[in-house]
Amino acid sequence: MSSVLGVSGVCVLTSWANRLNRTKILGDFKICPHIEHVYNDASADSSAEFPDRASMMEVRLQAQEDEITLLKSSLADALRRIHLHDQLLPLLKQQLIYSQGILSVWQLTRFPHHHPPVTENNSIYSILHSVLLGQFIRKNKNPYNIFLCCVCFPEQSIKMFIRGRPITMYIPSNIQNYEDLKMEPPSERLQLDWVYGYRGRDCRANLYFLPTGEAVYFIACVVVLYHINNCTQRHYRKHTDCVRCLTLHPDKVRVASGQTAGVDKDGKPLQPCVHIWDSVTLVTLQQIGLGTFQRGVGSVAFSFADSGAFLCVIDDSNEHMLSVWDCNKGTKHAEVKSTNEAVFAVEFNPIDSTNIITCGKSHVYFWTLSAGQFTKKQGIFGKYKKPKFIQCFVFSLTGDVLTGDSEGNILTWGKSAADIKTLGKGAKVFLFATETFQIMRQTRAHEGSVFTLCTLQGGALLSGGGKDRKIIRWSADLAPERECEIPEKFGAVRTIADMNGKELLVGTTRNAILRGTFSNGFVAIVQGHVDEMWGLATHPSQNIFLTCGHDRQVCLWNTEEHKLDWCIILEEYGLCAGFCPNGSVVSVGLSSGRWVVLDLLTREVVSESIDGNEQLSVMRYSPDGSFLAVGSHDNFIYIYNVTESGRRYIRFGKCNGHSSFITHLDWSKDGKYIMSNSGDYEILYWDIAAGCKLLRNRFESKDREWASYTCVLGFHVMGVWLEGSDGTDINALCRSHSERVVAVADDFCKVHLFQYPCPKPKAPSHKYDGHGSHVTNVCFTHSDSHLLSIGGKDTCIFQWKVIGGEVGESKERLASNMPSVVTKTLVSVNIPHYSTLLNIKSMLLL
Repeated sequence: MSSVLGVSGVCVLTSWANRLNRTKILGDFKICPHIEHVYNDASADSSAEFPDRASMMEVRLQAQEDEITLLKSSLADALRRIHLHDQLLPLLKQQLIYSQGILSVWQLTRFPHHHPPVTENNSIYSILHSVLLGQFIRKNKNPYNIFLCCVCFPEQSIKMFIRGRPITMYIPSNIQNYEDLKMEPPSERLQLDWVYGYRGRDCRANLYFLPTGEAVYFIACVVVLYHINNCTQRHYRKHTDCVRCLTLHPDKVRVASGQTAGVDKDGKPLQPCVHIWDSVTLVTLQQIGLGTFQRGVGSVAFSFADSGAFLCVIDDSNEHMLSVWDCNKGTKHAEVKSTNEAVFAVEFNPIDSTNIITCGKSHVYFWTLSAGQFTKKQGIFGKYKKPKFIQCFVFSLTGDVLTGDSEGNILTWGKSAADIKTLGKGAKVFLFATETFQIMRQTRAHEGSVFTLCTLQGGALLSGGGKDRKIIRWSADLAPERECEIPEKFGAVRTIADMNGKELLVGTTRNAILRGTFSNGFVAIVQGHVDEMWGLATHPSQNIFLTCGHDRQVCLWNTEEHKLDWCIILEEYGLCAGFCPNGSVVSVGLSSGRWVVLDLLTREVVSESIDGNEQLSVMRYSPDGSFLAVGSHDNFIYIYNVTESGRRYIRFGKCNGHSSFITHLDWSKDGKYIMSNSGDYEILYWDIAAGCKLLRNRFESKDREWASYTCVLGFHVMGVWLEGSDGTDINALCRSHSERVVAVADDFCKVHLFQYPCPKPKAPSHKYDGHGSHVTNVCFTHSDSHLLSIGGKDTCIFQWKVIGGEVGESKERLASNMPSVVTKTLVSVNIPHYSTLLNIKSMLLL
């Protein structure tokens, strides 16, 4: 019983007294409003001369020391009174167990504006806090006294600081001893189930077909092995940042993949490397070049003539370092500076591992490796126009090199004796060379760039065009045989892979992978967004979800079949979305303040409105679907009445009170209230039924239950914030429908899984990587069987399977963690006599 005030109060006050004795720096008193005000005033006076500012600071420092002395005295006095209270507490207990209802009447008459009525379920904490806080406010306006009251009764509220700004969290009534709450990682875990998307917009030669029937490609930090006929995926996930390049070993089993450098959460650069791994077991065999490459790895290639004994790597440094590595030992064999221009591709000569070719911006280089040293010869264009880019190259069966360039030509290169008369301008550097590499033939192939070349069995050649989106089959002597054009919505041809000579796989610049033939055409087997995504919403009763992003696409996905159901293009890009509870329509908020409502079956716009002229950040229906809340960057929340099954919307009101843009909001379970967050870390509550009224007393909302929990600031999710967070580190969070766990999307490419509630700082979590950019949103499916997460610049969607977990509600789990020192004995205590209450007041507030 002594812990009601004596133990907890003394511990907290003693801790603060010790802290004040140890420290006198200004920063330690940011929690005290008066001192913080003085410090801020001093900082703001930047225009004064230095001597004047120093004098002012000395005066203020002296005033602060005087206030510190006063605070110490107040602390000592409070400790004395608490000690006296502990001595009298046994006598008071006997008087507190006999009564019915007198305190409720007394509190309503004495403190009608400060506290809610006390019921028979209130504990002694609420009673004493009401008496103390009311008396302090009436008799003494000193902010230190109010602060002391909060310290004495930490069960009422707790402060967290983001960027130096204090945010008060009111503790729900069912938590009796906050300090003793134990935070543990949830029993639930996540397992990567499916990856939607493909990185074709800015990467080359990144699609291969394995003998196992799997297509291997990458997006974000994951290399995907997709079995085309079985429609299953496996994932290689050992990379720590975005994968940039990929190549297949001659044995068709080993794979090499290179990644970019990236940065950690503190902004420090990470080291890029190349992984050589087994595509059957997904075991990493070698890690090549850790600490050697700069910025990232742009291109990789295995040697062929010696059965893949060597790996060639080009990094993304200014000099584009070309290096050769022993695949078995993981050691560097040779290295040389390549060029200051961009390099797009590298390959070993298939019949001679000492010959390597690179191409890129305005160049083709032929390298010879001998005794660990490189010699370089540049391809001579002679009488032919020098293209801006050499995009790709392959080796023909005759040993010639075929390049595709930005002019739409296929150039055939061969060796010839050096002849200054035929080499043209710039050839003097090769006067003493015994042979040079010159263009033997030019073949007009495509309108626009030739992005890819692929050799087939028998010597035939495939070329993929950029602007014309054509795939052309050429004979061994470069005579066109067949051609087809892929649909415009998929973009240009980025790369082509042969499927055992029967079908083709085509990667496109709009992040799609197509499967097909010249005869039957091509269909998409992998699709994705092509720009940053922010909007994500899951259906209330079906296994489907919707995404939208800066590419103006609105996509509906099926989580069971792992495919895109439909996709439409809007005039503006979408940033947020929300399904109506009846599941027939979905609202999408756009970048201009406009929002549209789409019918899921017909894909037609059934309603359209505009609120303000700034982008919208959140669309959220009330639990019964009768209201829609629209959060905007103009600081307002617009409320609409919803009728006709989500097809008709009438403005009901506007929530006006935030001082920054709206970031997140949630409805209460009864559909009458809204909780909202803003860009300056406010937590506000609104009474929608009363006409969108701002609830000034946030204490009254501490026990309210919420239909969803996506607000990143709130008592129940306070523990998800890392120490030192700047307020933008967490982009989104989502509580599961079972209210057992909460998923978090952060700015450091991670998805976290915490237990719910998670009200204590430094709470443990399960962390999951794979995204290569800031994770912008997370959302559970209606049955909590899966979690969806979307990346920003990595344009990928991860579908995580939720595994594990125990039967039972999170509320019961939280109750089992709460100490019940006073719950059992005082939960129904009422004050029997008015005189007893006055005695308590007199004793503590002399």
